[in-house]
Amino acid sequence: MTARIVDSLAGIAAPYDALFCDVWGVLHNGVAPYGDAVAALEAYRAGGGKVVLITNAPRPRAAIETQLDQIGVSRESWDTIATSGDATRVALFTGAIGERVFFMGEGRDRAILEPPRIVENPYVIQTVALEEAEGVLCAGPEDPRADPASWRPDLLSAKARGLTLLCLNPDIVIDRGGVREWCAGAVARMYQEMGGEALYYGKPHPPIYDLARRRLAALGVSIPDERILAIGDGVETDVAGAMGEGLDCLFVTGGIAASETKTDRDPDRAVLQDFLNRHQTNVAYAIGQLR
Repeated sequence: MTARIVDSLAGIAAPYDALFCDVWGVLHNGVAPYGDAVAALEAYRAGGGKVVLITNAPRPRAAIETQLDQIGVSRESWDTIATSGDATRVALFTGAIGERVFFMGEGRDRAILEPPRIVENPYVIQTVALEEAEGVLCAGPEDPRADPASWRPDLLSAKARGLTLLCLNPDIVIDRGGVREWCAGAVARMYQEMGGEALYYGKPHPPIYDLARRRLAALGVSIPDERILAIGDGVETDVAGAMGEGLDCLFVTGGIAASETKTDRDPDRAVLQDFLNRHQTNVAYAIGQLR
């Protein structure tokens, strides 16, 4: 199937009553919002559509709400949020990797250690040294710009002890204000390449989509999958997840795939199709930046 390159969200929005919209790389760059994207979502909601922000951020949705406010993303552009952190937190507090965990990540990511209200009798999670751990909880590298070789000693030690790694964010990379950073997905991928076991709950895996549907239902609407459009810039996360869930997808090519798709305002048509073919994936629509 050849992707249809479109000029705007408004031009294709009519068949859809809800959006599952990615955040980083689509709505903002980690430093500032994309004004056209925010305006497009505001207009969509003004027309009666519902917007679920669906993000692989390794933190609870309250933290993402705060981050969006700080960056300057209008609250009129979205209705609710589903995060990989929330989807994974249920698994953590129901014992997926035991009670004593070795934590990998930045200090702000420790918000994930607060048990979710929906889990009855949650496990009592303790962060401990690697040699005392029953599992690894990975929100990402402590320094997301460091050489990946610096992760290897801890991962080799964890592999030698047979520990399972619970990945809070399946993304491999993000661009923060134009600077590329490594995410937890890159750590988990390295661990699996060593022969270790990793568990995922964010995009493209089903648990986060189940959470997004529950958050959508909590808005008091019942919307079938054929009336939901997924939007994102990650071919291995957003696009693969939409395909796995049977959702139409608007691929934002000007995010992390900008150079590979030769995106200026819009992607190069032939290069885009070759890119999708190489990734053995299809999308209904493509656009340079959400607008």
